[in-house]
Amino acid sequence: MTANARKAQGFDYIRDPQAIYALSFERIRAETDLTGFGEAEARIAVRTVHACGNPQVAEDLVFNGDVAGVTQKALAVGAPIITDSRMTEAAIIRRNLPGTAHILCPLTSAETESAAKAFATTRSAAAMRQAAADIPGGVVVIGNAPTALFSLLELIEEGVAPPAALFAFPVGFVGARESKDALIEMAPSCAFVTLRGRLGGSAIAGAAFNAVFTEERAP
Repeated sequence: MTANARKAQGFDYIRDPQAIYALSFERIRAETDLTGFGEAEARIAVRTVHACGNPQVAEDLVFNGDVAGVTQKALAVGAPIITDSRMTEAAIIRRNLPGTAHILCPLTSAETESAAKAFATTRSAAAMRQAAADIPGGVVVIGNAPTALFSLLELIEEGVAPPAALFAFPVGFVGARESKDALIEMAPSCAFVTLRGRLGGSAIAGAAFNAVFTEERAP
């Protein structure tokens, strides 16, 4: 088949979005070991796999407490969602959230930039400190910076009340694995889910959070 013929005829692939969606989750559930997960945890695991295309990541998920149930209850009473980056904020499907939900992302504020320079740290770490008053009882979603997670853990050690729930998915080659290991070892008194190792990112963090409010039957 020539390039021109191929262009005229098109490629043979599934075009129906509902069919793509249904087949994706059928394959994920067939290829992912969900043994040991509760119903809500399995939903988060499936969405995490869907976000990165790798069924093996489910083996590295670590849950503490009922992160889905706690998140739902926190947002129902108006608790804020605190994100570490605009990318993480953008990954959250707002239309599925309860009407009381609101998202805070202090990363880009002038105060955060000034604080980062003053304390010689990253803007992500400074942003978490800027959000210290909103953290207690809130829901924190980290999908970018390991320093944001380290900063949150330091705040808790300093006496700031922990969030109600934490979705911890920082990514990278410097600090990502270590920050998540520190979270697991510290085991603060909040519900959380994290992914061991270097893998993470805003898309995965958003997918894990969205799983709390999204059914597989609807894209």
